[in-house]
Amino acid sequence: MYKQLHNTLTVMGRDQKLGLLANGSIGVEKESLRVDLNGKLSQRPHPLKLGSALTSPYITTDYSEALLELITPPIQGVVKARDFLRNIHKFVYAQLDDEYMWAASMPCVVAGEQGIPIANYGSSNLGMMKTVYRRGLGHRYGKMMQVIAGVHFNFSMQESFWPYYQVLLGQKQSKQNFISEQYMGLIRNMQRYGWLIFYLFGTSPAICKSFLSGQPNTLEKFDSKTYYLPYATSLRMGDIGYTNKKESETGVQACYDSLPSYIECLTKAIETPCPEYEKIGVKVNGEYRQLNANILQIENEYYSAIRPKQPLVKNEKPVNALAQRGVQYVELRSLDLNLYDPLGVSEEQLYFLECFMLFCLLQQSPLIDKHERDAIEDNDSKVAHQGRDPKLKLSRVDRLSTLQDWAQEILSEMQAISAILDEQNNTSAYSRALQNQQAVVNNLALTPSARVLQDLHDNNECFFEFASRVSKQHENQLRNSDLSEKDANFFQTSVRQSVENQRQIEASDTQTFDQFLHNYFSNSASEQEVMV
Repeated sequence: MYKQLHNTLTVMGRDQKLGLLANGSIGVEKESLRVDLNGKLSQRPHPLKLGSALTSPYITTDYSEALLELITPPIQGVVKARDFLRNIHKFVYAQLDDEYMWAASMPCVVAGEQGIPIANYGSSNLGMMKTVYRRGLGHRYGKMMQVIAGVHFNFSMQESFWPYYQVLLGQKQSKQNFISEQYMGLIRNMQRYGWLIFYLFGTSPAICKSFLSGQPNTLEKFDSKTYYLPYATSLRMGDIGYTNKKESETGVQACYDSLPSYIECLTKAIETPCPEYEKIGVKVNGEYRQLNANILQIENEYYSAIRPKQPLVKNEKPVNALAQRGVQYVELRSLDLNLYDPLGVSEEQLYFLECFMLFCLLQQSPLIDKHERDAIEDNDSKVAHQGRDPKLKLSRVDRLSTLQDWAQEILSEMQAISAILDEQNNTSAYSRALQNQQAVVNNLALTPSARVLQDLHDNNECFFEFASRVSKQHENQLRNSDLSEKDANFFQTSVRQSVENQRQIEASDTQTFDQFLHNYFSNSASEQEVMV
């Protein structure tokens, strides 16, 4: 079953090329809600002292004005990536007054839909496009779903790996097409095994009742203010979270057979009108409610746990960037915020994820047919809602398997990769991370989701009280950790530059917003980068 993985590692070892598996790039995007001292969602604008959310490369906002997104650049090495992420946190806390960052993925005290301010990116056409897109998301799916936070893990191989690997596999297509094909294979395998991320790192087995605002649900009552499921790992990735259920009902089902098939599916969705969304209206009484009334306003509206990515140049659509330059990296989006780490993701998680990405890349990745697609969706749902049930069985291509047996099989196959990464990086951190996750598979009580429920029980806390306490502990740790003068100057310079960049964008507008949107969707927009 893992023949290609074994053969690849054997040949690379013989050729003394195992070093090509190390020194890839990783990046982290961490979302966190700003809340006031009472734990309520902040109603204040994005702090000017953090720079322009439109143009800052490191500190921006996601759906809401209160939903911070902290971004590291692509970096070689887990330690360097974590250091950069920690420095962003230190800088942000040095600028926040009477607010702190919510440590949980699931929000708590939110005063209904009206209490969620949509992100504001200024008066430029570019800024308006980002805001209108978010306005459309609110109309289509409701605002509450949009303020669920998570961590994105970005991964790419070093460039020198690809020519060698292409020869090893005997592939003759262009280098760009080969790289894209391999990343799409990684994505398919990550879909097959993505349930393991929910089990190992899910931290949302319980939520505040306020999140559901009295809506009917199938959750159980933990206490008067908390819903939960006894075996849940990540309700964020379950039925109440941000899933593709509504998109699938309107006809979107991305195909990962190849990059062209993926692009074709998303292109069709962003060009096909949707009667349900036409009822919302596009421009009503002079105000845009959404960018258009198509199945997807833009590509990013299609939620997936992992995406192929290519950085945008100027004002191109993401599908055009992928079509022209192929896949440059993959973005894993299924990580809950780690409630037990001040940065929302631990060093150990990053070591494990790098190893896991290589595992998914190096082994054979057949195309996913409808039968397997249904099994993947069923497995994800089962693990999100009942992943710690010792009787749980998951669907494989040829049989049913207990979660523990399948997980241990995967982790066992990862041992050779972790040993290689340890040797190449002169560390033992990869193997330790893997061993710790093997222990988590063997002992359900060690999962972060089990720890959350145990903490609620031991401290007699509702979810809000627990998350608030942990958030303030993280705040104290980060506020009391000094940022070096060099790093402080680096971020201050970035703040000033981002504000100036936004000013220049706003000053350079020569079109109406109507014209801007028309040109963007007809592929003839002015040379500005759109990242929404």
